[in-house]
Amino acid sequence: MNRRFVKDMTTGDEFKLLIGFSVPMLIGNLFQQVYNMVDSIVVGKYVGADSLAAVGATGSLNFLFFSLCIGLSGGIGVVISQHFGAGDETNVRKTIFNSIYIIATAGLVMSLLGVCFARPILTWLRTPANILDDATAYMQIVSGGLLAVAAYNCISSILRALGDSRTPLFFLIFASLVNVILDLVLVIFFGLGVRGVAYATITAQVLSAAGSLAFAIKKNPYFLISRDEMHYDTGIASKCYRLGLPLALQSSLIAISCVALQSVVNTFGSTVVAAFTATSRIEQLVQQPFNSLGMALSTFTGQNMGAGKLDRVKRAFAKSVLVVSCFSLLMLAVFHVFGNGIMKIFVSEPSVIEFGTQALKITSWFYLFLGMIYIVRGLLNGAGDAVYSMINGCVEVFGRIVFSNTLVLIPSVGKWGVWLATALTWCITGIASLIRFKQGKWKTIRVVDRKEKERSWNTSKESHTEPSQEPVLLRKSRLI
Repeated sequence: MNRRFVKDMTTGDEFKLLIGFSVPMLIGNLFQQVYNMVDSIVVGKYVGADSLAAVGATGSLNFLFFSLCIGLSGGIGVVISQHFGAGDETNVRKTIFNSIYIIATAGLVMSLLGVCFARPILTWLRTPANILDDATAYMQIVSGGLLAVAAYNCISSILRALGDSRTPLFFLIFASLVNVILDLVLVIFFGLGVRGVAYATITAQVLSAAGSLAFAIKKNPYFLISRDEMHYDTGIASKCYRLGLPLALQSSLIAISCVALQSVVNTFGSTVVAAFTATSRIEQLVQQPFNSLGMALSTFTGQNMGAGKLDRVKRAFAKSVLVVSCFSLLMLAVFHVFGNGIMKIFVSEPSVIEFGTQALKITSWFYLFLGMIYIVRGLLNGAGDAVYSMINGCVEVFGRIVFSNTLVLIPSVGKWGVWLATALTWCITGIASLIRFKQGKWKTIRVVDRKEKERSWNTSKESHTEPSQEPVLLRKSRLI
C-alpha cells in the first residue's frame, strides 16, 4: 500500500515537520502569486494603468465570492486532519466523499451570484467609470470558473490534512506555466486585454483542479472509497459545516473589509488604484511564507489535537513565532532599500511608482503583526475554534472600515490613509488573535472523540465483507 502521499505529524521533531510541510506549500503559493503577478505585469505593461486598475478593483470582490468555498474547504480539512490523527480511517474516507456535495453546491451558487451581480456591485463600490466595463468583464469570467477554484481548494485542503503538501505544488506549477503562456498569447498576440487575462487564469484553475483530483484518486489510498462509504452522512456534513461556515464567514468578513477599503481607494482615481493594486500584489507575495507556515501549523494542530498531543502543538507554535519574527525583519529591510525597483517591475508610470514605493515603506513596519495573524489563525482553525473565526473576521472589518474612512479625512494623511488603514488593521487583528490564543479555550475543543471512532470502525467491519472492500490503510488506534 502506497504511504508516500500521507504524512503522520503526530511524531517527530516539530520544527522539521513544519518546515518540511510548509516549504512545498510556500513554493506552490509563490507560483500561484506568480501568475497573479503576471496578470498585473502583462496588463500594466502591455495594456495600461487603467486596465491594471480594473483588474485590481475586482480583487477583494472576487475573494468575497471565493470565501464560502475556501472556508468550507478549510472546515473539511480540519475534520479530516483530526480523524486522521485519531486513526479513524473510515471517517476520513467518508468525509472526503461528503466533500463533493458540500463544495459542488457552494461553488455553483457563488459562481451564479458572481456572474449575475458583478456590474451592480462594482457600480455600488464607486468603481471609476473609465475602468468599470473591464472590471465587470474580468469579474464575470473569473466567477464563471469558480467551481474549478472551489474544487482545487477542496482537494488541496484534503491532501494537506493527510500530510501531503507536495501534490498540490506540482499542479500549481503546471497551472502557473499554462497561465503565463496564455497571458502572453491572449493579451499580446490576440489583444483581448483584461478578458484574456481572466480566460488564462480560469483555464489554469480548471487544469489544476482536474489534474490534482485524478492524481489523488490514483495515488492517495484515502481516495479509494468503498461503495458502502459512498453516501451522504449528516453527522459528518454537519461537522464540516459547523467548522467550515465560521471559516467562510471569517473569509467573507475579511473580504468585505477589503472591499470596503477598495471603495475608499477608488475615490482617489485610477493612479492611486493602480498603485494600491501593485502594492497589494507585492504584499500578497510577502504574505506567502506566513500563509504557508500557518497552513502547516493548522494541519499539525489538527492531527495532534486528534491524537491528544497538546504539548507538541505548543512547542510548534513557539518555533513558528521565531520564524515569523526573523522574516518580518528581513522584509522590512528589503522594502526600505529596494522598494522603488520592485514597483518598477509592475508599472512604468512615475507617479504610480512613487506612490507604491512610499506605501511599501509604511506597511512593512507592521509585518510582524501580519505574521502573527497567520500562525495564530492556523493553530486555532486547526483546533476547530469556530469562535475565533468570528472574532478574527469582525476585527478586520472594524479595522479596515473605521481606519480607512477616518484617516483619509485627515489633511496631513489623505490618500496615505488607505495603506495606514491596512497596517493598523494588521496590528489590532494580531493583538486580538494573541489574546484569543492566550485564553486557552482551544485546548479543550474536540472535533472527534473515541466513541465516534469505535462506532465507525465497528460499522466498517460489519459492512465490508469482501477482501477488496477492507479499509485501505490500517493504522494503530490512538485514544484521545
